[in-house]
Parts: sequence; C-alpha cells; structure tokens
Amino acid sequence: MNIYGSTIAMLERGLNFSSAKGKAVSQNIANIDTPNYKAKHVSFKQMMQDAQKKPIHAYRTNELHFDFSSKVSQSGTVRHVDFNYRQDGNGVDMDKEQTDLAANQIYYNALVDRLNGKFNSLQHVIKGGR
Repeated sequence: MNIYGSTIAMLERGLNFSSAKGKAVSQNIANIDTPNYKAKHVSFKQMMQDAQKKPIHAYRTNELHFDFSSKVSQSGTVRHVDFNYRQDGNGVDMDKEQTDLAANQIYYNALVDRLNGKFNSLQHVIKGGR
C-alpha cells in the first residue's frame, strides 16, 4: 500500500521535467556567445512519448476489473534545435530563452507549492489534527 498516493509521484515527475528544462535553458543562456552552439530544448510531448515505452502494471483486486498499465518517465528528452539565429552559427534566441526560463520557474514554483501542501496535509494527519 502506498501511503503517499500517486499524486506525489506525479509531482516528482513534473519536477524532474522542470529541472531538465531549466538545465537546458540555463545552458542555452550560458552559451549565447559560443559560435556554432546549437540550442537545447526539452519537450514535454517527447517526454510523454518516451514514457509510454515503460509500463507499470496496476494492481487488480478482482478479475472483472480492466487490465491496464500506466507509463512513467524519470527524465525529459533533450534535443538540439538546428536553427541559426546569427551568422556565427549560434542557435540561441535570447528572448525565447528568457520567456522559457520565466514560464518554467512559474511551473516549478506551482509544483513545489502543491507538494508542500501534500506534505503539510500528511503532517496534519500524523499529528492527529492538531
């Protein structure tokens, strides 16, 4: 029996995705002046497609229940963007990277806030409602 439920596991996977995306965006910004650097991109859609290749079978309490499997992935898929924004071959668009960084930070903060709420609920139950 999993006392934490699937919500915490899903939040963990979301944080893993956000971490991979933040790392890729940070590397892109750090290499803004590097000639021939190709920008990295972490795709949620690609991550989900990769996740469908790893099955986790559900526990069935009755043979009449549907047999299904859920898929999970622990890391995002990083791919290089083959587009040059400058003549030196650099493929980093600073405006896009700053936008992605801000959006990823909002997403990350929302996940952390929700995870804190789950742990606070567990702590409240452990203390007996006090």
